[in-house]
Amino acid sequence: MRGVPRSLFARIAAILALGLLLAYALALWSVLRERGELSRSMMLGYLGRDVAASVAMLDRLPRDERAAWLPRLARANYRYALTPAPAGPAADSALVKEIADALGAELGPGRLLRVAQADGQLAFDLRLADGSPLALTLQPPRLMVSATTAGLLLLQLALLGACIAWAVRQTTQPLAQLAHAADALGRNPEAPPLAEHGPTEARRAAAAFNTMQRRIASHLAERLQILAAVSHDLQTPITRLRMRTETMADTALRGKLQADLAEMQALVEEGLAYARSAHAAAEPAQPVDLHALLDSLVCDYTDAGREVLLSGAHPRPLTTRPQALRRVVGNLVDNALKFAGAAELIVRSDARSVHISVCDRGPGIAPDQLAAVLQPFYRIEASRNRDTGGAGLGLAIASQLTQALGGRLHLLARAGGGLEARLSLPAQ
Repeated sequence: MRGVPRSLFARIAAILALGLLLAYALALWSVLRERGELSRSMMLGYLGRDVAASVAMLDRLPRDERAAWLPRLARANYRYALTPAPAGPAADSALVKEIADALGAELGPGRLLRVAQADGQLAFDLRLADGSPLALTLQPPRLMVSATTAGLLLLQLALLGACIAWAVRQTTQPLAQLAHAADALGRNPEAPPLAEHGPTEARRAAAAFNTMQRRIASHLAERLQILAAVSHDLQTPITRLRMRTETMADTALRGKLQADLAEMQALVEEGLAYARSAHAAAEPAQPVDLHALLDSLVCDYTDAGREVLLSGAHPRPLTTRPQALRRVVGNLVDNALKFAGAAELIVRSDARSVHISVCDRGPGIAPDQLAAVLQPFYRIEASRNRDTGGAGLGLAIASQLTQALGGRLHLLARAGGGLEARLSLPAQ
C-alpha cells in the first residue's frame, strides 16, 4: 500500500505519534471548549452590569461631556459611540441572543433596539434616557491559544516524540540485529555470534539464533570435511590405477580406462575446490583495483590463446576479497569458454552495486533450470554433461564464493542465445 511505512520502526512510531497527536488534539479541544464556556458565562455576567453602569453614567452627564468619557468607558473587546449602530444584517445566533438578553435585563425595556453584524463584529443599537443614540460595538470572544501555551505543547510533543523514537528503537533494534545476523549467516556460517543483551525476549531470541548458527556451522563443517576427506583419499587409488594402466598391453582398453580415471580425478579436484570455497569468508577484505584485477585475469586467458574480452570499468577501488573474487570470475569464464569457446566480461556500476557480467554465445540454459544449476553436482545432460568435462560443481563453487563476498549471482538467458552470469557486489 502506498503511503504506508515499510520498516517496522517507522510503522510503530507513526502509529504512536498519530495516537499522541489525536489525544493532544482532543485534550486541547476539550480545554478550549471548557475555557470558552467559562469565558462566555463570565462575559455575560460582567458585560450586562458594565454596560448598564456605563449607560447610567452617560445618562447623568451633560450632552457636551459624554464624548470625553467614551474612551474611559471602552474595554478591550467593546467600545461606545454616540451614533446609531452601523447598518448591517441582523445577527441571529445563540451567543447573540444570550448577550442581548443579558443587556436587556440590565438596561431595562426600550433601551436595546436591534443587533446587527458588521465587519465580523456585533453592533448593538442602544438609546440613552433622553433618547440620544448610543452604539455598542462588540468583538465576540474567540478561542485562542497563547504563544506560551503553544510553545509548551510543542515542547511536550517533542519530548514525547523523542521518547517514542527511543522506545521503538529499543524494541525494533534486536529484530534488525537478528535480520543482519541471519543475512551474515547465509554468507558465512562462521560469522560472529549475535550479542545476547537487552530485554529478556531479545536475549532469548539471540541465544536461540546463536544455538542454531552453531548447529548449522557444525553440520556444514562436518559435511565439507567428509567431502574433502573422501576427495583427498580417492586421489591415492586413482593414482595407483593410472600407474597400473600404463602396463596394460591393450592400447584401446588402456585409453578408455585412463579417460575414466582422468574424469574421476577432475571430479575429485572439483570436490576439493568446493570444500575450500566454504572458507573463503576467512580471507580479509581489502581495497582492490577492480579493473586491474580483471585485466590481469583476461591477459592470462589471452596469453593461453583463449578469446576473452573486457569492457567497462569501475572508477573507484572496491573493498572485497580479491582471491575469492578472482576464483569466482575465473570459474564463470571457464564455464563460458567450455561451452561457447569465447567469453566477454562487462563491468557496470551504480551508487549501490558493482555488476560483473560474464557473457557467452553458447547453447545457454533453459529458464526453468537457471536456479538448479547453482546447486552442487547438478548437470544439464542435454548439453553440459560429463562428456564435456563438467562435474556439476563449477557454478556451485562460484555461488558459494559469491555468498562469501556478500554478493549475488544471477544466471540470465541472453537475447539471441547464450548465457549471462551476472555477479553483483556491494559498492561499499
